[in-house]
Amino acid sequence: MSSLMLEELPACPVETTLALIGNKWQVLILRDLSLNGTMRFKELQRSIGKISQKVLTSNLRAMEDAGIVHREVFAEVPPRVEYSLTETGASLKPVLDAMWAWGERYKEMLQKNR
Repeated sequence: MSSLMLEELPACPVETTLALIGNKWQVLILRDLSLNGTMRFKELQRSIGKISQKVLTSNLRAMEDAGIVHREVFAEVPPRVEYSLTETGASLKPVLDAMWAWGERYKEMLQKNR
């Protein structure tokens, strides 16, 4: 499960969420795995866009450590690795949905104010 300890997390629930998915790359990883389901590394990298292999790897590892992403390695040649959301990761979908809705409303507001 998660290598994070309860004592290490902030007291504020919003801050806790930000500690787990607090950068744009982690939110985009979450978005793409939520929308597309299980993905291989290169699929995820292409889907996200301008993210380096190093940055994607470090963010996936952090999310795996937090119990948000599951990494499965298949014993094949060449090795195949797939990423998917855990149950905990999937439970963040309402957060993504709220961000999507807010972003849409914000864009509409800007369009009206032109």
